[in-house]
Amino acid sequence: MSKIYDSEKTKAIVLCALFTAIVTILSQITVPLPSGVPITLQTFAVALCGYFLYSGKAAVSMTVYMLIGAIGVPVFTGFHGGLASVLGMSGGFIIGFIPMAALCGINVSNHAARIAFGMLGLIACHLLGTAQFCIVAGVDPLAGFLTASAPFLIKDGVSVVLAYFAALGIKKTLRINSHAA
Repeated sequence: MSKIYDSEKTKAIVLCALFTAIVTILSQITVPLPSGVPITLQTFAVALCGYFLYSGKAAVSMTVYMLIGAIGVPVFTGFHGGLASVLGMSGGFIIGFIPMAALCGINVSNHAARIAFGMLGLIACHLLGTAQFCIVAGVDPLAGFLTASAPFLIKDGVSVVLAYFAALGIKKTLRINSHAA
């Protein structure tokens, strides 16, 4: 019994680490914008993490991502790291990756419901990101939303949907039950 438990525990640790690395890699693919908040593949990677790992493991993976970045490992967009990144203008989005991954990871059998939970996760991420942007930049909520959130909503929504179908495809290719990662 303990060998099975150890095997499952090891698999969970490896998958969490793998998705932390995937988010790190996809965070480096950027298109800069005048607002200072670049377009990246982070949202896709975070949603993929949630859809593949499910809530608990996905939240752990994104917490590890945030913590290793906070201690200075350059995992954030543009190979940035450090507490200043987490507390800076886009740090609320980094923090928001945790609930986003967890909500994407809610395991229900209905495709539309899974995507809807992913969209709720995206909203949570954007709310946290916009709130912190407003505080750090010293702007009102409307200006913060128009600068830090609105330009990315369509791209991020599409990313969530694409990540869901990518996770299904990866699981099918790996012959993993779509209800258990």
